[in-house]
Amino acid sequence: MHLSFVCLAKPVLHGYFRSSCSWRVRIAFALKGIEYDQVPIHLIKDGGQQHTEQYKTLNPMQQVPAVEIDGITLSQSLAVIQYIDETRPGPPLLPADPKKRAQVRMISDIIASGIQPLQNLHVIQKMGTEKVQWAQHFIDRGFQALEPLLKQTAGKYCVGDEISMADICLVPQVYNAERFKVDVEQYPTIKRLNETLREIEAFRVSDPSCQPDTPEDLRA
Repeated sequence: MHLSFVCLAKPVLHGYFRSSCSWRVRIAFALKGIEYDQVPIHLIKDGGQQHTEQYKTLNPMQQVPAVEIDGITLSQSLAVIQYIDETRPGPPLLPADPKKRAQVRMISDIIASGIQPLQNLHVIQKMGTEKVQWAQHFIDRGFQALEPLLKQTAGKYCVGDEISMADICLVPQVYNAERFKVDVEQYPTIKRLNETLREIEAFRVSDPSCQPDTPEDLRA
């Protein structure tokens, strides 16, 4: 059941245009039809704006995103997605069926805990000249697990025929795979789902190519 309350201010997303975790939140807001403000946090400029004392008060982990919403600050993308799903109307991001809901959480956690953290900026910066090979290895490792799971759970989308948190996690991860030159053709289910999802308006408007802090040379 959705909570009933008056929101006095729009949520504020502190994020970075190419951050997978920030992108997940943007997709969720778009799917729910939630208006929000963005405060760009450049992860490289000035040594990384996420490391400032001001930002550390929002997110002590010094990562993006941080979302100010309803008088609290949330700093993990899956927590944000589930919070807005529980408190806002609009299409549900988690299925009502317990088995399907567990599958959505499983797929989301594989991506958000088992793949993406191993090739995020903080880790990649430590790898020097080996960073591309490192990222490719762990993305391939994750996709080799994800592909057979999705063959079992997928309909039109990751779990059945309704968009869910799993789809929200999948699209940014495929974008990262393509950035690091992973051959996505090896994973036909992942490829099909990604292509379907990228045609949906909520995914298009949330894309890194069209955010307030997207550099001009990367704008679509």
